[in-house]
Amino acid sequence: MSKNIYQYSVKDINGQDVNLSQYKGKVLLIVNVASKCGFTPQYKGLEEIFKEYKGEVVVMGFPCNQFGAQEPGNADEIKNFCSLNYDVKFPLFAKVDVNGSEASPLFNFLKSEKPGLLGTEAIKWNFTKFLVDKNGEVVKRYAPNDTPESIKKDLAQYL
Repeated sequence: MSKNIYQYSVKDINGQDVNLSQYKGKVLLIVNVASKCGFTPQYKGLEEIFKEYKGEVVVMGFPCNQFGAQEPGNADEIKNFCSLNYDVKFPLFAKVDVNGSEASPLFNFLKSEKPGLLGTEAIKWNFTKFLVDKNGEVVKRYAPNDTPESIKKDLAQYL
């Protein structure tokens, strides 16, 4: 089986199934997000990337409540928060676990393709980011404190 993300389906924030193969040919920035985190202001930079590279780069936000319970909201609360505070237009998905036995298969794949420091696969905190190239291959992993602005310089080589 080819090692790309197109074999996965996920649920969007409204509970609809989304097959990731619909994003073939686009660069993806997949992020586990949270509304009550010190890194939450990164929503602004993520939205800027989504707007600036419209049609070429898709930012995908996956709310997660596994780190300090910083995403307690339900789907409507998360959508409202993102819209009101950061005018988020990039796609948001259903809340997921990114670590542990209930972890999303997509995040298990991302972690196995690009382990973190010292080879550990576990995601350490909110706003860990994975860059996926146009062929659906995971090319880079970023730490929560890597800002969207700092990621921009890497995007050009994958467009």
